[in-house]
Amino acid sequence: MKSNFFKYVFAIFAVGIMIFAIYKIKTEEEKKEQEQTQVSVQEEKVTEITLGVAAFDSTNPIFSKNKNVQDISRLIYEPLINLSSDYKAEPCLAEEWAKQNGTTYIIKLKDNVRWANGEKFIADDVKFTIEQLKNMDSLYSSNVQNIANVEITDDYTLKIFLNKEEPFFEYNLTFPILSSLFYQDQDFNDGIVPVGTGMYKYTDVQSTHLTLQPNENWWDTKTELTLQKITVNLYSSLGELYNSFKMGNIDVIDTQNSNLQEYIGSIGYAKKEMKGREHDFIALNMQNQILSRKEVRKAIAYSIDKANIVANVYNNQYYTSSFPLDYGTWIYQAEDASAGYNPDQAKQLLNSQKIQLNLSVKASDRARVLAAQNIQAQLANLGIKINIVELTDEQYFSTINTKNYDMLLCSVNLSYSPNIETFLGKNNMANYVNDEVNTILDEVKNTTDENTLKERYKRLAEIYKEDVPYISLYNNKFTVCFHSNLKGDTNPNWYNVFYNIAGWYK
Repeated sequence: MKSNFFKYVFAIFAVGIMIFAIYKIKTEEEKKEQEQTQVSVQEEKVTEITLGVAAFDSTNPIFSKNKNVQDISRLIYEPLINLSSDYKAEPCLAEEWAKQNGTTYIIKLKDNVRWANGEKFIADDVKFTIEQLKNMDSLYSSNVQNIANVEITDDYTLKIFLNKEEPFFEYNLTFPILSSLFYQDQDFNDGIVPVGTGMYKYTDVQSTHLTLQPNENWWDTKTELTLQKITVNLYSSLGELYNSFKMGNIDVIDTQNSNLQEYIGSIGYAKKEMKGREHDFIALNMQNQILSRKEVRKAIAYSIDKANIVANVYNNQYYTSSFPLDYGTWIYQAEDASAGYNPDQAKQLLNSQKIQLNLSVKASDRARVLAAQNIQAQLANLGIKINIVELTDEQYFSTINTKNYDMLLCSVNLSYSPNIETFLGKNNMANYVNDEVNTILDEVKNTTDENTLKERYKRLAEIYKEDVPYISLYNNKFTVCFHSNLKGDTNPNWYNVFYNIAGWYK
């Protein structure tokens, strides 16, 4: 009996060993397969991408007026201050900055930055770039128009003096910096390819394409660049650019074209859509006897279905909006922009009053004229008669300056800065005055505490919604398309298409 027992034990033990051996072999085989797959993936990883530009104008970033060129230039040239994907100011060539008083800023530069040609980046380069921008017609000239003087303390410290106080002035310091030494012995003209301090540099410039490769002198030694070559194909028209993307010859395109799908189709790529810079709104003149009454302004706001306008006038190519900063900025917590539509509440506020107002709009902008007609029809349901006043371009800008209107349907290209004094500050276009708002605007000028700023801007949004000096309507769409074979973390906004490009590959 004992003999049989030991036989059974031995048999079970032997079977266990066999099972373990099979499991071990299987595990090793799977491990080898995974390693082989990883090696295969590494071998197949493509470290080149192709971009495209239509109507290329200049390799010099402060000469170019082409949005796509500006996007690509951010890979080569760097600003003092960069913006994060949620539009927060962060150090780049500037190590830190401080507001000494209302009109003076101290900028401390990084001391480990070199140009692609090996020369040191110093304060002279910053002063040189600012002086060039002040004396030329550049897309960045407005960034420096309020600068009175630049004083260099040492190679890595400078002071910027302003003509007048400008809230959040640091957001203006996002223009690309050029090398002063590079131009020491040559003319400052468009025929020269400037050197930059960025992650990539030009290695070849042809009439048909540009070639970018990693800048071995880049100061950010902690970031490893996966892409070893970026080719930028140059096209004579947007049609050629779109067709090239459709054929798979370009990996990334960005545009504000609302009819993009008609050109590139709907397959073979991923797209990311976000609110663009164009913000449409209605300004309500607070000096108008009727509009000076809050219940009337609120009733008008409750009566406008923004989504209806977006659908019927703009074919859903715009995003409804509730506040000028409602475009993804860190400082403002977005709310549902359509939640304000409430015709029943509007009727209660008006209590059967008969109101007649003029709505002015630029005649040459036919889409906005159609939007005005849509608003006219919506307010008619409430018993508010709207007369549409179509203005010539000259009359339109004169009307804004003189504030001679009842209601004005207009648009503004938003800046990167969270400064909203244009809407709520002194002498704003709606003639709106609120002591609490003025106090808050003074407070936010001189604080850098993020929690305080968020709290104060939340209050500004509440007052904006309660007092209704303006009715924010919608923002245009900004679209970035990525070819389906592009890998990596893509998180664009309209300031920078190439966030996280260091890890992109195909």
